[in-house]
Formats: sequence, structure tokens, C-alpha cells
Amino acid sequence: MTVNAYAAMEQGGKLEEFTYEFDDLKPGEVELEIESCGICHSDMSMIDNEWGMSRYPLVPGHEVVGKITKLGEGVRRLKEGQRVGLGWFADSCQTCRPCLSGHHNLCSNATGLIVGRHGGFADKIRASELWCIPIPDEVDAITAGPLFCGGATVFNPLVQYDLSPMDRIGIIGIGGLGHLALQFANAWGCEVTAFTTSDDKAEEAKNLGAHRVENTRDGDTLKKLRGTYDLIVNTTAAELPWSGYMTALCAKGRFVTVGGFVDAPLKAGAFDLIGGEKKMGGSSLAPPVIMQRMLEFCGRHGIAPMTETFSMKDCNDGMDHLRDGKARYRVVLTR
Repeated sequence: MTVNAYAAMEQGGKLEEFTYEFDDLKPGEVELEIESCGICHSDMSMIDNEWGMSRYPLVPGHEVVGKITKLGEGVRRLKEGQRVGLGWFADSCQTCRPCLSGHHNLCSNATGLIVGRHGGFADKIRASELWCIPIPDEVDAITAGPLFCGGATVFNPLVQYDLSPMDRIGIIGIGGLGHLALQFANAWGCEVTAFTTSDDKAEEAKNLGAHRVENTRDGDTLKKLRGTYDLIVNTTAAELPWSGYMTALCAKGRFVTVGGFVDAPLKAGAFDLIGGEKKMGGSSLAPPVIMQRMLEFCGRHGIAPMTETFSMKDCNDGMDHLRDGKARYRVVLTR
């Protein structure tokens, strides 16, 4: 079967029309007819080979929404015609300790949807049944793609770090990830602060769920917030005033990054951590069960990504829109 797609033929290249062939459908796999696909910063990183693992031709796209058209042998949870979403992972081994513990996103043998295989800038795609997540009727399906990467990325730490509705949480960055984190944290019942370096986003941050907005360009801002936050989630990939944020945590507080750093390491002094027994760590996407609960949470609370749409054939325009920093806040390609 021929798949019609758009691929970067070389590192940093523009996307071009590209076709390839599917082999026989494997046991446990499903085939989707793609309806829409989000564009993520990770797609740009893969096109540019920032992480040193890209193979060309490369078909990007890992925020996929589509309808199931074929079921592989042994697939029982899903059915033909069902609309599902698919994120960064295409498969995981299901036999290692993380998988058997329900943390499939931490599987060391997991298969990335666009790592060594072709992604969702196409008309069809295949993946393991496990990672194809049914989309509830309450969630707008066509623009739901960003939930399967960006949404899962910021929802997972709220679960894994046992966030309480009584907690105070700070969200660093009001962008593709941050605008979803603000909505999730507000609906969770927390007192929410948005940290930004741009005053022109303050009103929008409040509309998204922030109870207060703090501009960290003022060097005294974090000092004034000493001991305030139970959890701070960093959605950026920028150099930050690390010690200042550690100071803003309360005793037993946690600083979690979900932004993908390449050259800017996280920095915390020993006494930043020892004093108050604070923790600094990371969070990686979400396992399938948490992704399903995230979609249910979105449907219950009316949470949705803010999206701008482009036709799939205009994928280069959509990619340039994101590269130029113009997206508010996620870009979705539709067929």
C-alpha cells in the first residue's frame, strides 16, 4: 500500500512530496487514516537533527488524529472507524520493568513515532494498539493533536508528582506547553502563577487560568516569593535563574522541567536542595493510561489547545510559522 507524505530529504530541508510503501500489518498494530496532525518543536528538532538521531528522508509529525481503517491480528481494545490520537511513541516493549509498572513512556526499548520511521505528515500511519488513544466525544477531535504531545507533557507531572488541589503551582513560560499547563493546573483546583518575561502576555495568561502573573525580568520577583510554591513546572528551553526558582519553592517543593534542553544544563547548588529538602527533576510525556485520563479531564473541564490551522499541502508554511515564533500557540495541519 502506498503512503502519500511530506518529508525532509536532508538535514534542515524543506518538506517535499514523498511516497513510501507499507508492508503487511503486524500483529497488535492498527492503521489510521490521518485527519489532522499537529506541528511540534520536536518536529523541527528532528528535521534539523538537533538530537543526532534523525534519518532521512524524514516524515515528521507525532501529534496525530485519525480514524482506524485496519486492525492487526490480536487487536481487541479498538475497532475500525474509531477516532484515536497518537503521540511521540509508536510502540513499547510491554515486558520491561517500567512497562510492567504502567510507565510505558519510560521504556528503554520504546519506538518513537518519527525516530527511524515515518510520522504523521501523511495520509496514513501505523502504530501499536497500546499507543492509539480513543478520543472522547467531548473533545474536539480535529484540533486535539497537540494534546498527544504538548498536553501529555504538562499533564503528566501533575499526576506523577502528586499535585494536590490545595497546592500552589508556578508555570514557567506561556507558549505551546505553558498555555495548556495553566488550564490544567487551574482546573485541578490549584493556586496558579504564570512566570514570564513578557508583560504583554499577562492578560492572556489570566484568561487561561493564572491567578497571578510574575515577570522574572525583575530580579527581586523570585526573592519576594520565597517559600511559596509546592511545584514549579518549567515549559521552556531557556537559561533560567535556577537558584531563584529553588528559593521560591516551599519546603519539600519540587522543580520539574519538561522543556527540552540541549546546551543549557539545569543548575542547582547543593544547599538549594538540602535546605527544605527540595527536589529538581524532569517528566517525560505520559503513559497511555494517563493520556486517556488527560483526555477525559479535558472533556470534563473544556480544556483545549489554542490552535492555528494550515492545510497539509501547506506544511512548509505551517512549519515556518512555528519557526518564526508566530504560533499562538499550536499549529495543526488538516487534510
